[in-house]
Amino acid sequence: MIFMENRSEVNEFILIGLTDAPELQIPLFIMITLIYLITLVGNLGIIALISLDSCLHTPMYFFLSNLSLVDFGYSSAVTPKVISGLLTGDKVISYNGCATQLFFAAAFAATEIFLLASMAYDRHAAVCKPLHYTTTMTSTVCAYLASGSHICGFLASCIIIGNTFSLSFCRSNVVHHFFCDLPALLPLSCSDIHITESVILVFGPLTALFPFIVIFTSYFLIFITILKIRSADGRQKAFSTCASHLTAVSIFYGTIIFMYFRPSSSHSMDSDKMASVFYSMVIPMLNPLVYSLRNKEVKNAFRKAVRGQWLKLDHSFS
Repeated sequence: MIFMENRSEVNEFILIGLTDAPELQIPLFIMITLIYLITLVGNLGIIALISLDSCLHTPMYFFLSNLSLVDFGYSSAVTPKVISGLLTGDKVISYNGCATQLFFAAAFAATEIFLLASMAYDRHAAVCKPLHYTTTMTSTVCAYLASGSHICGFLASCIIIGNTFSLSFCRSNVVHHFFCDLPALLPLSCSDIHITESVILVFGPLTALFPFIVIFTSYFLIFITILKIRSADGRQKAFSTCASHLTAVSIFYGTIIFMYFRPSSSHSMDSDKMASVFYSMVIPMLNPLVYSLRNKEVKNAFRKAVRGQWLKLDHSFS
């Protein structure tokens, strides 16, 4: 992947990392490694469960498997380098490595936003038009929505990151962050960054705003439909079909609002780093937990898989 033909003086960057305190390196290494392992097991486990259990071959779980794949990719774009830096103390990342890390992190983050919107539309179809659900959310429609989410996410990343790495970086190569992120990279450029900032200001909000409108409209119509249901059990059942997705949306957009819609006076490098840890490491770990702990079908599929493995072990020892 080539972002720039005419290289600037900078051919590598130095990531400051999460902390300079030596006594915190090992505790952070253990904590982040555990988070990453839980993320891998949780997301890959969700994908495996959905692919193996025919009861989960529905649109909702199709989108959930795509979300788990994106969370796995997003976390893997950032976390291994952080773990390596904490373990070895090596904070250097090459120019191409930085561009690649930022490209995939931005692509997976944008894809997740579009996937959450697709999932909101799916929940709207399930709650508001249940009789037409199977004809509305066909396998073709689901494939188009999922592939469109990936294409839009990677296209947005191509445009933004391509503009970023067309700049020259010669002021400094010290990135005040634990991974290559746009707000930390742009101040290092000695080029005119107004065009790049304009591209980010246009495509960034558009990438988040359009899916948010879809999500907001879908849930507005869902809540209206739920209020029209007379029985308490019916309302509870309708709301439970959306609870996991609504939780995931609230966590994701809550972090975005905290990161990008605070007054500039309240911004600090430490708070930005903590928010970045949350959306790059914690959210990908939380999503499979949210969907598995709040979803009976996923829990039943997990129990069936565990029972199947125990039966295989019993047969092999008998």
